[in-house]
Amino acid sequence: MDSGNLKYQFARLSIAEKLIAVNVFVFIINGLFTFLMGMPSNSLIQWFELPKDFVDFISQPWSLVTYSFFHGGIWHLFWNMIMLYFTGRILLNLFSPKKFISIYFLGVILGGLVFLLSYNVFPAFLSTNAALIGASAGVTAVLIFVCAYIPNQEVRLFMFNIKLWYIGAFFVIVDLIQIPSGGNAGGHLAHLGGAFLGYVYARQLLKGQDIGEGFTKMIESIEGFFKKKEKKAPMKTVYRRAKGKNVSNANYDRESKQRKIDTILDKISKSGYESLSKSEKDFLFKAGKED
Repeated sequence: MDSGNLKYQFARLSIAEKLIAVNVFVFIINGLFTFLMGMPSNSLIQWFELPKDFVDFISQPWSLVTYSFFHGGIWHLFWNMIMLYFTGRILLNLFSPKKFISIYFLGVILGGLVFLLSYNVFPAFLSTNAALIGASAGVTAVLIFVCAYIPNQEVRLFMFNIKLWYIGAFFVIVDLIQIPSGGNAGGHLAHLGGAFLGYVYARQLLKGQDIGEGFTKMIESIEGFFKKKEKKAPMKTVYRRAKGKNVSNANYDRESKQRKIDTILDKISKSGYESLSKSEKDFLFKAGKED
């Protein structure tokens, strides 16, 4: 498979699938590099993991985001990516990829901050040497967002139908129980930070307030800064007019599609996801894939 085809296949993936692909790629490269070079397994991770000490964090502030791309083992990666895949599909049926990115990475950031603050405030952790890795905080943010936004929507779990809010409550309770009894208190604290972000984001969005709007604009400005400006070749007048007509039609189609999406989202906020007809659910699903 040539590089052009790989780029094409990657471009076809949803934003959740792209995140999964990046996480898997990082896991493989990290494992191969350290093994082939005869280095300790944490040789690369230590530059990207989130340390517990503020002084160490200040020396590598990027770790507040990069820690989420590294995992402690194959099962750590596997369960995070499985959860991200299924919850990502539900979220992307409702909202755009940009909204997904905001929820996911704000969850990563808040989860990291909760870990950092907890290990410098609570006496139980002060003498503990720890660092945070894994995508769990971002994944939990996406999960709890979905559970809080459409809490009464039922999903098939094994042989039973269960409401989403039951699933969200279960994961939060498990994390709370495991903080004092488990061996990964920092990870569970980060999960709760992500869960808090997802819950607040969803509830505020139902009230018409997008708390991640500023973050989304920041991401867009960064993209615009790095995006190369394409040089346009001179065109003949006849071709330019024809193209202008197509652009106008395309803008009309986009606006019409967005109006329909807004109408469906308003319906969800008032009556819940389960109130949608099959055609409306199908339309949201297709719109999410196209975006």
